[in-house]
Amino acid sequence: MSGMSAGRSAMRMGPAELVQAAAMARRFYLEGKSKIQIAEEFGVSRFKVARVLETALERDLVRIEIRVPAELDAERSDALRARYGLRHAVVVESPAEAEETPDPENLGEVAADLLGELVNEGDVLGLAWGRSTIHMAAALDRLPPCTVVQLTGVYDAGTAERGSVEAVRRAAQVSGGDAHPIYAPMLLPDAATATALRNQTGIARAFEHFDKVTVACVSIGSWEPGISTVHDMLSDEERAHYASLGVAAEMSAHLFDAEGRRVGRDLGERCITVKTHQLRRVPEVVAIAGGQRKGPAIDAVLRSGLVTSLVTDTSAADYLMTAGPAPKSALNRTDPDGV
Repeated sequence: MSGMSAGRSAMRMGPAELVQAAAMARRFYLEGKSKIQIAEEFGVSRFKVARVLETALERDLVRIEIRVPAELDAERSDALRARYGLRHAVVVESPAEAEETPDPENLGEVAADLLGELVNEGDVLGLAWGRSTIHMAAALDRLPPCTVVQLTGVYDAGTAERGSVEAVRRAAQVSGGDAHPIYAPMLLPDAATATALRNQTGIARAFEHFDKVTVACVSIGSWEPGISTVHDMLSDEERAHYASLGVAAEMSAHLFDAEGRRVGRDLGERCITVKTHQLRRVPEVVAIAGGQRKGPAIDAVLRSGLVTSLVTDTSAADYLMTAGPAPKSALNRTDPDGV
């Protein structure tokens, strides 16, 4: 049996049908013509065109390939977005040599590209302290004109030039907008000292922008040494106290249990940071966090309803896809505490 005969038997399309189907597919997929335009050209109905295009796909005459950069996992990204009801979920391949390392640097690079898509001219971009947000700011190469404000104090005032202050300056430099850094530690000895600092002119000016933030970028920490800035700043007694309350995650100096409920609210009174009710009103809150060790913490924060989008890696994503019952959609922005 000849090749054409075999093809006709298998595909039930004669040579004229094959040629016509190929021509219609070329018009539709490569030239961007509508089905109505193709129908007029070939003198058939648009329903006939639709059937021919469908048959071309079924019979493998046309193959459609969806390609994304190798480092992006499109399947996991879509599954994670659907599970948590996120606006955007971007999953990056975990570095093979650093599977246990939290927040691989390539997360910051991808997050920088994502911000380039999400931020519009005139927006107010808020950046919270975190290694991942610092990596993101360093990788920024495009941003429309926008105001950039720091959402938290710094881990250590002595390292401000290498931390969140520099991240805010870098983002403002790329965008050509105004920068509002915060020259103050994130955690203070007591609430009175924190209140006094909030009233200082420069810090108060930054705080005035919190209610205007349209896109925020935050990090997530697990409640263990080296993976939570706040954990590392507290005394042993304080760590034990908050652990007894069931803390599973930390974001911008706010603590959450495994269900996404806030715990240890008294800690926030000692911190220079954006309030959770302010974050909940921000239209787009992008969390950058990855690594298998951070899986439970990411799940907890996503359940809080504070985050709308996530940039993570495959090792964390694999944990998240099986982390208990699926939560409510993050886009509901509901407060698990009901307050």
